[in-house]
Amino acid sequence: MLRDDLRTLWTEPRPPDAPARVWRDWVLLAAGLGGVVLEATLRENVVWRPVAVVLGAWLCLLPMWRRTRPLAMVTLAFGSVVLLPLASLVAAPRESVGLYTGTVVLVLVYALPRWGSGREVVLGGAVILAAGALCVVTDDTPVVEKVVGLVFLMLPGVVGAAVRFRVTARERQLDQVRSREREQLARELHDTVAHHVSAMVIIAQAGRVLAGTDPSAAVEALERVEEEGARTLEEMRAMVAALRDRGVGAELAPPAGVADLERLVRTPGGRVKVALGLDGELDTLPPPVDAAVYRIVQESVTNAMRHAVDATELVVRVAAERHTVRVSVRDNGRRTGRGRDGYGLTGLRERAALLGGRLRAGPGPDQGWHVEAELPRGRTESGAHPRPRR
Repeated sequence: MLRDDLRTLWTEPRPPDAPARVWRDWVLLAAGLGGVVLEATLRENVVWRPVAVVLGAWLCLLPMWRRTRPLAMVTLAFGSVVLLPLASLVAAPRESVGLYTGTVVLVLVYALPRWGSGREVVLGGAVILAAGALCVVTDDTPVVEKVVGLVFLMLPGVVGAAVRFRVTARERQLDQVRSREREQLARELHDTVAHHVSAMVIIAQAGRVLAGTDPSAAVEALERVEEEGARTLEEMRAMVAALRDRGVGAELAPPAGVADLERLVRTPGGRVKVALGLDGELDTLPPPVDAAVYRIVQESVTNAMRHAVDATELVVRVAAERHTVRVSVRDNGRRTGRGRDGYGLTGLRERAALLGGRLRAGPGPDQGWHVEAELPRGRTESGAHPRPRR
């Protein structure tokens, strides 16, 4: 088992989308170089001042590439640090060579497990431990201070590994949310297509029975089969490449849609008054879009009921235009520093994207939280089957 864990660590890839350089890097560089200048100017006990200044500036530059080249930067930095105790052996008097600003290498210790691959983490960790051990051996400080120094050296690496684990866990949760949303959409589309195909089979059977006695009725049946087939192909184009989980049974009840919004927003005795507005032809929406509208409103209303601070009113608007359906959910709660954009809205963004639309969520310009979605309407011909109102 230990061998498998080591093999897994060794083959771990780098985290994706590592930023090459951000504004914090320039701040860190400016602060480091400023510290080198001040320390070289004000400190009187600096050994080999020109060498110490060059090494200090060199160590301040290396963190600029810590995300894209973590192992190389650690090797260069600690390779340079190793030169310091070696130089101190020949210095007169024997004192530590270097500036306190050199502690900037702790940023590289953090970046190694945060942005490096498994192989880079192992090799870089060996370099750090070797350099730390050499510094401890050549130092005359007490044993307790040496141990504390090693722990202090490795602490940023532990923090970097913890941050990476947390980010990876969150990304895994987001992937699971997106996957569940795909599966749910696949179930809904599967049920819709199965309904159309069943209707085609029944109409074709009826046409075959009537073909001998009433040819015109048979022709009409063929036209209806053609219509159902075209509608089925349209729904199939929207089908996503998602599979059902084994052991998850098909839902017998049809998915909720626009017709169920009035029942959804009814909150007797609730602290938030919900105003629902429906505009346009909403009875002929394709089933996937119909279900997506309901899910967006449901998640938005639920978030507002749970998290809107001091909200008294929630406005829900669903408007069907010629080619799109727009959904808007806004509350008048007090704006806070913390947003309400969680896993539920992440799943809804995935669903909207799969349907060819988009969803935005964030604080309003003045107050409250706003959710805006735009979905393609799809077929709008009068021949589309309206969803029954329940």
